[in-house]
Amino acid sequence: MTTHPLLQAIIPLVADIARELPSAERYRRLLEALRVLLPCDAAALLRLDDGWLLPLAVDGLSSDTLGRRFRVEEHPRFAALLEADGPLRFPADSSLPDPYDGLVEGVKGHLPVHDCVGCVIRVDEKPWGLLTLDDLAPERFSRVDLKVLQSFGSLAAATVSVAGHVEQLKTRVRDESLRAEGYRLAAAPRARGLIGRSPAMRQLQKEIELVSDSELSVLIQGETGVGKELVAEALHAGSSRAARPLISLNCAALPETLVESELFGHVKGAFTGAVVERPGKFELADGGTLFLDEVGELTLPVQAKLLRVLQSGQLQRLGSDREHRVDVRLIAASNRNLADEVRAGRLRADFYHRLSVYPLQVPPLRERGRDVLLLSGFFLEENRSRLGLGGLRLDASAQAALLGYDWPGNVRELEHLLGRSVLKALGRHSQRPRILSLTAGDLDLAGARPIEPESTDGSPATPTSLPRLRDGEGLRDTVARLERELVTSALAQNDYNWAAAGRALGMDRGNLARLARRLGLPGDKRSLRAMCSS
Repeated sequence: MTTHPLLQAIIPLVADIARELPSAERYRRLLEALRVLLPCDAAALLRLDDGWLLPLAVDGLSSDTLGRRFRVEEHPRFAALLEADGPLRFPADSSLPDPYDGLVEGVKGHLPVHDCVGCVIRVDEKPWGLLTLDDLAPERFSRVDLKVLQSFGSLAAATVSVAGHVEQLKTRVRDESLRAEGYRLAAAPRARGLIGRSPAMRQLQKEIELVSDSELSVLIQGETGVGKELVAEALHAGSSRAARPLISLNCAALPETLVESELFGHVKGAFTGAVVERPGKFELADGGTLFLDEVGELTLPVQAKLLRVLQSGQLQRLGSDREHRVDVRLIAASNRNLADEVRAGRLRADFYHRLSVYPLQVPPLRERGRDVLLLSGFFLEENRSRLGLGGLRLDASAQAALLGYDWPGNVRELEHLLGRSVLKALGRHSQRPRILSLTAGDLDLAGARPIEPESTDGSPATPTSLPRLRDGEGLRDTVARLERELVTSALAQNDYNWAAAGRALGMDRGNLARLARRLGLPGDKRSLRAMCSS
């Protein structure tokens, strides 16, 4: 018993419905089956989208057809098909222009299509698109073929409906995955907050409270180690987006080749190593806040792409032409003076102005007075809990040493110094004490200083003796004198070049210049040379 041709075409398509296939492959198989059922020179499946017909699959037409967009009002044959109640065949002598003239594969030169039929595909009783068949021979299609096409059109409607539901499910799974990841990040414990009662910190906290619940982009600037990320967390926590994730990205910690992927995501195969599709930080932060630390490290091309996302809210994953819309508030941070970076041509002016709608300056630790003791108490309690000590305190000498130090590494330096000093103090005791007191000797602030001049062979210079207090000189004056000696020595060794001296001291040029001004050192080379030689 032979199987009816229509049934032969339908069976594999019905089997495909239960399979997980990309939509493009489903549509290709649909047209392949249609051309077996109704042999012709070309077939096409087109989706209706706001007055345009977009080819989703073609068979027998030139490959560039997939890149075309047909405006319905400019193509009367398409308009007639969309308005027809069922399949429609155009007479061979029809005066209506055929949109496929000259597009049939294997035909050299211009040869108009002689016979064409088509039917509208309806999903949920609404026109979804068209199926079209074309042949270069006149009278190719019969009334029987139109009835077969109508039956096949119903199957096509089921196929596109399934494909649409599959895409919706994939989108929902991806969105739920992004949402779950976002909530996981939002729920991650953030035990630390801004600590400080100094006038500088009270002013900062006042500004944070003022701008946090707005949608303005914020640019946080300050020296390395001052706690810019904590400021970003405080801004997010005080905003209407607090229930959504705060996603952070350190722009300086990524190779240039991966920055775009981290920001915008990528599709499978977008580059070597892209074995799976992956969302970027913008998508993870959708509805929440994106914090870009060290934003001044971004290259000019990345700045341009990032600016477009900030302006339009739309992005494309690497390797994809599909746009995603995101709703993200941006907070950026840098230890550089970004206005200087604009003048130097390393930062786009439009990008800078987009970032710095509301600039915030985080004060360095040396300008925060006794806040250093409040912060010390926080870090000491962390160490006490981690080490299982009954108590951990600072004696008077240690407090004086902390207050007298200049903290070029700011809060981060304080945290590392105290962690190191607690271990050193424990090492002085043969038995673990119930209460451990730190002294100025345990802190060893002179040894902890990150700015040491280099010797002529490039290795750190080794002091021949420990610094001593001079008559009538307190700790603060001694520290300032030593800083002045180190800075002038580094400048002299590097021919009074501020950038080179900064590298020798482990500082950037801007921080070194500010330190020099505070120490009373002149800024021009001639005066410096004269002072050092006197």
